Amino acid sequence: MKKILLGFALLFGAVQTQAQENNLQLKGTVVDTVAQYVYLQKFHNKMFTTIDSANVKDGNFSFKTKVKTPELYGLSVNTESSPLYIFLEKDPITVKLSPKKYYTASVVEGSTSQDLFETYKKTKDVEISKFITEHPKSIVSAYVLYRNWSYRLTPEQITQNIALLDKSLQNTTYVKELKELAIVLDGLAVGKKAPDFTANDPDGKPVRLYENLKGYTLVDFWASWCGPCRKENPNIVAAYKEFHDKGFNIVAISLDKKKENWIKGIQDDNLTWTHVSDLLFWNSAVAKLYGVRAIPGNYLIDSKGIIVAKNLHGEELQSTLKSLLENKI
Repeated sequence: MKKILLGFALLFGAVQTQAQENNLQLKGTVVDTVAQYVYLQKFHNKMFTTIDSANVKDGNFSFKTKVKTPELYGLSVNTESSPLYIFLEKDPITVKLSPKKYYTASVVEGSTSQDLFETYKKTKDVEISKFITEHPKSIVSAYVLYRNWSYRLTPEQITQNIALLDKSLQNTTYVKELKELAIVLDGLAVGKKAPDFTANDPDGKPVRLYENLKGYTLVDFWASWCGPCRKENPNIVAAYKEFHDKGFNIVAISLDKKKENWIKGIQDDNLTWTHVSDLLFWNSAVAKLYGVRAIPGNYLIDSKGIIVAKNLHGEELQSTLKSLLENKI
């Protein structure tokens, strides 16, 4: 990460972040759209849940909702689309809310955490450990470690970065879930046994992973709404066609929310293998069991359930399967 001015670092490093419940002092204007309501949403596990709404009168809205701050929330004029990500604090905050281009034209004033978050998003080549060291007391540091870095780091790196955070952040939801994730990922290293699970297929019939282990099985996490997943699917289809008769199988777990979208994605992409889902989005029980924080993601396991590789994409999937199966034809 490029060097940030010392004064800037000190300013945000001094912010105390022990979350407390406060009545919001949040007001703003809605621009670039006609909306009757603005919705306040709580963030958890990559999802937003509406907790309050405010009438829009003459383009203005306000909230005095009692919530925990400082913390990440969402503001939206449509609960079906992604909201403006906003770090709310106990001090007065003013927002110009514009839904154009995923709320990128919106302006937030009065939140030092939001200022730091915007700086983080504009910074190239971020070094997460350096960022946390410069802002150890900011809720933003805990959030970006949880949201943007947990799927890139080893269990050891996650633990090391947690230790850089101030003690005032150690009881936040972000840190608690990161600690749990580190334990889960440590148990999912190559050479360890993959956890068994049972989930329903599109017909509602239970499918148990360990009853479908033949040769090498790819435990593949995806969703119909995931662009990178859909882009990767043709590569998986090609690998399945080439290696299925040689001992390659797939059990795919979808993080979809709607059954019809899940089934359509399977059909449109010609995914002719075993599929399961609980249709709980990021609350998927199997995704949690496997420490999945980003998709597409996968684990390749052998007939005894031992993990032999993970997150194989593109040519790496093809070459790994060729290496494992070429002598077993």
